[in-house]
Amino acid sequence: MTSEAPSLDPSAGPVELTRQLCDIASVSGDERRIADAVERLLVHAPHLEVIRDGDTVVARTRLGRERRVVIAGHLDTVPINDNLPVRDERDPESGEAIIRGRGTVDMKAGVAVQLALALELDEPAFDLTWVWYDHEEVASELNGLGRALRNNPSLFAGDFAILGEPTNGGIEGGCNGTLRARVTMLGKRAHSARSWMGIDAIHRAAPLLQRLAEYTAETVTVDGLDYREGLNAVRISGGVAGNVIPDRCDIEVNYRFAPSRSADEAVAFVRDFFSDADEVEIVDLAPGARPGLDAELAQALVRAVGAPPRAKVGWTDVSRFSALGIPAVNLGPGDPSLAHADDERVPVAQIERTHLALGRWLTAAA
Repeated sequence: MTSEAPSLDPSAGPVELTRQLCDIASVSGDERRIADAVERLLVHAPHLEVIRDGDTVVARTRLGRERRVVIAGHLDTVPINDNLPVRDERDPESGEAIIRGRGTVDMKAGVAVQLALALELDEPAFDLTWVWYDHEEVASELNGLGRALRNNPSLFAGDFAILGEPTNGGIEGGCNGTLRARVTMLGKRAHSARSWMGIDAIHRAAPLLQRLAEYTAETVTVDGLDYREGLNAVRISGGVAGNVIPDRCDIEVNYRFAPSRSADEAVAFVRDFFSDADEVEIVDLAPGARPGLDAELAQALVRAVGAPPRAKVGWTDVSRFSALGIPAVNLGPGDPSLAHADDERVPVAQIERTHLALGRWLTAAA
């Protein structure tokens, strides 16, 4: 810990902790101060063992319970855009109290709920492993949870896992997988005044783009939840100069696939879809996670939350727990459609309800 770590109030509830956490700027790559603050908040709790891995903080109980639950949340945010410090407001339509600012939705309200419960629950029904990690919003190889898993996998043993991603306070099971591919069409350079002597790679890419535009993504039901897939061009590059026929055009494609498909099956689908391309390079790949709702602990959590679960259509780190054979769900305050938006805002009542429901489940005899 450094002397520059800001203070978080251990007596504050989840709402005030949301404000305090959000006002500690922690854009990906700059999580040291918030990780220091979280560590400082926890180290004096007698029921917790606190471990640090870079800017990831792990806190564990050792109560000898039969089952262990892992609960995780990331500390970083996307870049700030004149939306800190947070502001307390009233929603103009509903009139409910909200907190507005970067990180309120993704996902410091969820982290605040977790921190409050980590301090409050010295006699939970399960042994608990709390994880707050860095670098979630950037490239997968930098992810602090993945790094800590590699460095000390035994820390993350458990029977069930919860990720505090925003879900409007409901349960979202599993997640879609994600794949990015660079699809390349090649041509032959020539002076544009003699274009017939060349082959325009951008023109050759047109049928691929048309095929993508006409593609209808599937909705796949997995263990009772509906996952909507997606296949889209997200970036295109090509061209040499204003008077040169281009010899290369690259299309970056993102494929979001249902958790019923393996990573290998997703790769095979994309390669087949673009079988007429000159090159298909897979540049990023992360498998999805099945809903995990058939686990006994998940069913008890659904009852505690009191609302039917939905599918998580984006990718989240529940995938990492699923790969370890640990059923995992997403549960946190905040509207996921506002994640990364400049007008991020979270209802105060939703923070309080999530805190109450999760705390009730963690203390109930399972």
